[in-house]
Amino acid sequence: MTGLYYEEFEVGETIEHEKRRTISERDNQQFCDMTMNQQPLHLDAEFAAETEFGERLVNGLYTMSLAVGLTIPETTDGTIVANLSYDNVEHPNPVFHGDTIRVQSTVTDKRETSDGDRGVVTMHVEVFKLTDSDDVLVCEFDRTVLSLKRDTAE
Repeated sequence: MTGLYYEEFEVGETIEHEKRRTISERDNQQFCDMTMNQQPLHLDAEFAAETEFGERLVNGLYTMSLAVGLTIPETTDGTIVANLSYDNVEHPNPVFHGDTIRVQSTVTDKRETSDGDRGVVTMHVEVFKLTDSDDVLVCEFDRTVLSLKRDTAE
């Protein structure tokens, strides 16, 4: 297990997640197929070419899901009871096939549960696509988890 127990999260701490992922056309197609999302903006190159974006967009829910997955090793791998919520989701910029993303999580809040056996941790997750100049924010959201405490996990 590489995740953090409740006691190890520090409010204000930003965790830079080292894993990155380049999103392929196949990734986007499979996600759309699995979720039965047939939006032509994601799948139809001819249709998407006529939009303001000029090409197909990666499904925003895939971008968000991938971001959560990339955060797991340094946050909740083996130390989580449950994801409680995803709030304030925004997609300020598009993601295209071939874009590489990186993720960072900032701990914004934590509190013990009423019985004191576990803790609730909220993290603000930011997703960036890498560019030659500055990284571009493509998704952000708040993720709240129910976390194990070290002494109750052993």
